[in-house]
Amino acid sequence: MQFRKLARTAALAAAGLSMVAGAALAQAQTAEQFVPLLVYRTGQFAPLGIPWADGKQDYLKLVNARDGGVNGVKLTYEECETAYDAAKGVECYERLKNKGSGASGFDTQSTGITFAVTDKAFVDKMVVETPGYGLSQSADGSVFEWNFPLLGTYWTAADVMMQDIAKKEKGNLKGKKIALVYHDSPYGKEPIPLLQKRAEAQGFELSLFPVTPPGVEQKSTWLQIRQQKPDYVLFWSAGVMTPAGIREAQASGYPRDKIYAIWWAGSDHDVKDIGAGAKGYNAITLHNSAAKDKVQDDLKKLVHDKGQGTGPASGIGSIAHTRGMMISMLQVEAIRAAQEKYGKGKAMTPEQVRWGFENLNLTAEKLKALGFGEIMRPVKTSCSNHMGDDWARIIQWDGGKWEIKSGWYQSEKTYIDPLIKEYAAKYAKDKNVKPRAC
Repeated sequence: MQFRKLARTAALAAAGLSMVAGAALAQAQTAEQFVPLLVYRTGQFAPLGIPWADGKQDYLKLVNARDGGVNGVKLTYEECETAYDAAKGVECYERLKNKGSGASGFDTQSTGITFAVTDKAFVDKMVVETPGYGLSQSADGSVFEWNFPLLGTYWTAADVMMQDIAKKEKGNLKGKKIALVYHDSPYGKEPIPLLQKRAEAQGFELSLFPVTPPGVEQKSTWLQIRQQKPDYVLFWSAGVMTPAGIREAQASGYPRDKIYAIWWAGSDHDVKDIGAGAKGYNAITLHNSAAKDKVQDDLKKLVHDKGQGTGPASGIGSIAHTRGMMISMLQVEAIRAAQEKYGKGKAMTPEQVRWGFENLNLTAEKLKALGFGEIMRPVKTSCSNHMGDDWARIIQWDGGKWEIKSGWYQSEKTYIDPLIKEYAAKYAKDKNVKPRAC
């Protein structure tokens, strides 16, 4: 009798465990994680925005196809067209922020939109992910709890450019003339504080040349460049402004090998049609632009070969497409890190995803497993450091393809850290934000 009772109890317990396991499996299979995709497939920056947007969406498709999502949680997404307009970007943010279990963070694809939504993010408790752009001071996580300018900022980019120039000049920039030709917008103005600090410390002369958006007309700017004869030109451009500027530099006789472009002005589409006319043109890049890796092979095999690619398969491996995939990968890995803390197989809330962004630790081994080992360097974030590790290198157009022309640089903290501290403190004071203790 006692044996029968024990057997019946065990059977009931087993059935109960089976039901719990089945329910957990069903939850994992039905859970969905929403990722908003702000894009600009139209407007002045469309030549850059289209492959960037394709790469972001392609990677999410790949994770679903290859891995079944993140620990069984399917990634869902919705594009919202901003045309690089701040007002439209805010509309997209407001419309998408509460979808699903809450948006998994916004890659705004625009410094102007980043400025516009940052104040809202504090209130909404919503991640703003800006790899390689946005507010440079938001690297300070003690003030900017919800902003993550991962991998580098416009200050670190300008700093690396100046390091490479200084190397060419054998370490002495005193008396040199450096010109900044920039898109007259928050995006284009971002590097100015860093360049002013360096000019003061290193003794070079800095000249500023704002270009009215969209930047198609630059003839007068490059005529001034020809007259003033700067030793180097830093080019803060994107979209239609980039090839227009390169052609004007060519027409005015300014050497393209003396031009250093920001990463958004250093994509394949910026120079391909100009060909030999752009030979020598330098750009900075966040990743190993000459390399392809397993992630591209997986994308072609599991997504594009099945007719499910976002854009043309010919775009796979291009600089802008790869960068789009990198950005989505960082977002996916933040979700994965959050699941490690808050529960695998569950959809994460925006606050939980924020924790994941703040605790990223993408080692060389992890990047290799993800198929990005040849493309980018390791990155680790923390409460105080929302940028993580910044690595960049210089590439040069040889008339037909990009070539790597430098090793990996990191920004010089003697210039960067005081600027971050100064501008973050000013933001905290102006916005009445109490810095966290990190």
